Amino acid sequence: MDFNVKKFASGAGLFFTRAFQFTEEKLGQAEKTELDAHFENLMSRADCTKHWTDKIYRQTEVLLQPNPSARIEEFLYEKLDRKAPSRVTNAELLGQYMQDAAKEFGPGTPYGSALMKVGECERRLGTAEREFLQTSAISFLTPLRNFLEGDWRTISKERRLLENLRLDLDACKTRLKKAKVAEAKASMAPDFQETRPRNYVLSASASAAEHELRVAQTEFDRQAEVTRLLLEGISSTHVNHLRCLHEFVEAQAAYYKQCHLHMQELQKELGRFPNAFALNSTHSVAAAGSEAEGLSSPVETDTLKIEEVQAPATGTRKAKVLYDYDAADSSELSLLADELITVYTMPGMDSDWLIGERGNQKGKVPVTYLELLS
Repeated sequence: MDFNVKKFASGAGLFFTRAFQFTEEKLGQAEKTELDAHFENLMSRADCTKHWTDKIYRQTEVLLQPNPSARIEEFLYEKLDRKAPSRVTNAELLGQYMQDAAKEFGPGTPYGSALMKVGECERRLGTAEREFLQTSAISFLTPLRNFLEGDWRTISKERRLLENLRLDLDACKTRLKKAKVAEAKASMAPDFQETRPRNYVLSASASAAEHELRVAQTEFDRQAEVTRLLLEGISSTHVNHLRCLHEFVEAQAAYYKQCHLHMQELQKELGRFPNAFALNSTHSVAAAGSEAEGLSSPVETDTLKIEEVQAPATGTRKAKVLYDYDAADSSELSLLADELITVYTMPGMDSDWLIGERGNQKGKVPVTYLELLS
């Protein structure tokens, strides 16, 4: 118990001495040991590195995960030393919704087929994004965080210890200076009536102050060297962060290149789809004209029996089906993507339709669903 009290009293006295010295320096009433210019430059460079590394780290987190709630959740899982659950990206979620909608609308319809294609592309984009996030977190964010939470904390701890030892050193210098001043005054007016002359006591006090100063100077120099070595290690930190930056840029380039390829492929696939607006406009105009004239299109009249139509001796062509088509009635022929059929036209038929044959089956087929082959 006595040991703890003495230790506490010693620590409190040391803290008071340092606080008093710091206050005296701020008021300009005490001298301060200045570090050399090279050491000051090292500390300034380290502070600058910490400042901008922290900003880059925080903004990269925002770039990779814009949702602040998700970032907080990941932070809590990390602090609890637990693995965060896998999170679906926004692109993957959008792709899933599009594909679910396509199933409801019918994958054989133009809109449903397009939704299915776009949804599949969005899910591929989401997968690429997930891989990019994982790569960036490992190759770029982790090294920056290791510096901020590891190396920088060590540097800050050693710098605080150096500052405390500097305060102790300057306090010893102040005590020695005061002891010498008092000794000089006593030597000028000695008191011979005292049992122990006052100048003898003051001389002993000055000797003790000199010893404390030598010890404090040694500890300060040792700590300054340790801190200097840590600060010089900032150059190695810059080299390491430069390598990580290259890896981050490579990951970004690969991600955007992959996304560009996916979108180019999607554009080509959508380019083979029919113009739904043109089809609707054509059918609407044809229907309106038929109602106004009280007539039916030659192809749509009951007098034209598909099963009675004979293929002409010449004029037949092969055609490749671009995508699925469901026949609206018995006069039309259902199609499957990528199959080959024989097509030809008949006098009086609408230019948007052809007669298609597949084995013993025949019926009207829309031109926009076909790629005519030579």
